[in-house]
Amino acid sequence: MAEEKKSVKVPHSLILENRRALTATGVSNVDSFDEQTIVAYTDLGQLIIKGTKLQINKLNIETGELTLTGDISAMSYSENQLSGGFFSRLFK
Repeated sequence: MAEEKKSVKVPHSLILENRRALTATGVSNVDSFDEQTIVAYTDLGQLIIKGTKLQINKLNIETGELTLTGDISAMSYSENQLSGGFFSRLFK
């Protein structure tokens, strides 16, 4: 028998320490990342983290935890994308 995936919503929080270390909870996915930008998805919308020398130290989708280090200069949210991503918006 196939197992059913249970969608448990984890509370979302951000803890920023000295603009060098970030812990985020409630993360459901990381779409893309490089040393300047990390794009993560939460139940509250898409979270975009910008900076320099960004590195993901821990990502656990099951618990919704993301930890990263680097020189963090900005964090911003955009509205939730309910379906798909880039291609679903492209082919509407």
